[in-house]
Amino acid sequence: MSLDPPPYLGSLQNNIRQRPIPWDGAARTGTITESQLAKIRAVDKVRKEQRKQVVESDLDGYRILFVGEQGTPGVLESASRRSEIVQYILVLLSDLLQGVPALAKALYQDSDPYRHFIPLLGHSNNLEDPIPLLTSSVLAILMASAQDASPATEQSLPLILSYLCSLTKSSNDAGLQDIAVMEYSSLLYNQTNRQLFWKQRSETVAPLVDILRKAAGVGAESSASLWSGNTASRGGGFEGLSGGVGIQLLYHVLLVLWQLSFEAEDIGDDMNDEYDIILLYTQLLRLSPKEKTTRLILSTLYNLLEASPSTLLPTAVLARLPALLQNVGGRHLTDPDLQEDLDKLKEMLDDYQKTKTTFDEYVAEVQSGHLRWSPPHRHQVFWTENARKILEHENGEIPRKMAEIMKKPWENDKAVLAIACNDIGCLVKEVPEKRHQLEKLGLKTRIMELMQDSDENVRWESLRALGGWLKYSFENN
Repeated sequence: MSLDPPPYLGSLQNNIRQRPIPWDGAARTGTITESQLAKIRAVDKVRKEQRKQVVESDLDGYRILFVGEQGTPGVLESASRRSEIVQYILVLLSDLLQGVPALAKALYQDSDPYRHFIPLLGHSNNLEDPIPLLTSSVLAILMASAQDASPATEQSLPLILSYLCSLTKSSNDAGLQDIAVMEYSSLLYNQTNRQLFWKQRSETVAPLVDILRKAAGVGAESSASLWSGNTASRGGGFEGLSGGVGIQLLYHVLLVLWQLSFEAEDIGDDMNDEYDIILLYTQLLRLSPKEKTTRLILSTLYNLLEASPSTLLPTAVLARLPALLQNVGGRHLTDPDLQEDLDKLKEMLDDYQKTKTTFDEYVAEVQSGHLRWSPPHRHQVFWTENARKILEHENGEIPRKMAEIMKKPWENDKAVLAIACNDIGCLVKEVPEKRHQLEKLGLKTRIMELMQDSDENVRWESLRALGGWLKYSFENN
C-alpha cells in the first residue's frame, strides 16, 4: 500500500537532498572510501531512469555500499561520526528503495541487514532528531518492499515498533504521530507482523485508540461518555478544531486498525474487551466526515463482527449500531465498496436481531462492563422469567461480572452503580434462596458500602436492594 510521506518527513527529506555535501573532502579524510564515493555519485542527483539502471546493473555493489560485507564496512558505518553524511545517505537509500524495488531484496542477502540500522533508532532521545526519523522510514520501506518474513525481521520488528510508539505518544505533535502511523501501516503486510503488533498493544494499539477517542470527543480513560451519549459534536472533532484530530491522521489510524482487523478471529474479542472497540467505532461512524473514513470504519466493524458474532453482535446492538446503519444508508454514498460493506453489515445485524431475546440483550449489556437504564432493568416480567436463568448462566458468569462492575467507583457515571444495585435487588427478590451465592461474591457488602455514596440515586437503589435482603433474613429467623 503506497502512501505519500507525511508533510513533515517529506519536508525534512527535501531539505537534506538540497544540502551540499563535501564528498571529496570526506574521501580524503577517510570518512568514506573512493569506491563508496563513486557509487554514491553514480546515483546522486541523476534522473530516476538512470539511477534505476545503474543500481539494477550492480545490485551486489550497492548492497555492499549500504550494509557492507565481511571485512568491508558499509557507508553508514564508515561515516558514523559525520551526522550530515549519515542523514544524506539515509535519504538517498530511501529514494533508491522506492525507485529500485530489487535493491530491497538484494539487501536481505545479508543475513541480518537490520544490525546496521537498529542502533540509529537510538541515536538520541530527541524525537525530532532527523537520524532516527529517517532510519525508521528506511526500515519501513525496506521491509514493505521486500515483504520479508525472515527470523531477522521477526526479531527486529519489536524494536522498530517501540521506536515508532514513542512518536505516537507525542500527543502535542500530530506530524510525528502521522509519521509513525503511516510506517505502522507499511509494516503490517503479513500475519506475523500483525500478531507482533498486537503482542505489543500497550505500546502500539493503545495510543492509536487514544487518538480515536479524542476524535470521538471522549477521554482516553473511560467509555462512560460514549455509553451515555455525552460526546463532542463534529465541530469539535475531526476537523482539528478544539483540540480535535485532523482528517489525515484519523484516516491513517483507521487504516492501521483496519489492517489489524484481519486478525479478528484471534484478537477481536480482546480488542473489544480492552478498548470497547465496537462502541467506539459506532460513535466514530456517527461523526465520520468523509466517505474514506466511513468505508474503513464499516469494513473494520464487519471484520470484527463476522469473526466473533456470538460475543460482538450483542454489543453492536447494545451500542445502537443497527439504527445508525439505517441513517448512514440515507446519506448520498458514491463509493460502491462502502455501500457493499454497509449492506453486508445490515444483513448480518438483521439476521441476528431476528433470533435474539431480551435475555441475550441483558447478558450482552452486563458483559460490556457498562450498564445503562435499558428496558429490562425496570421490567418486572423480565426478572420473573429470567432471574434464575441469570444466576445459572455459564455457572454464575453474570453475577461475577456484576461484582466486577460494582468494584469500580464510576465517578464519571454513577448511574452504573445505581443500575447494578437495582439488578441485584431484583435477583434477591425473585430467587431469595440464591442470595448466599451473591453474598459470596461480596455483593451484599458492596451494596451496604454504597448506602454512603455521594450520589442520591445510588444511595436509594442500594437501600432498596438491601431491603430485600433484610426482608428474607427476617422471614427465615
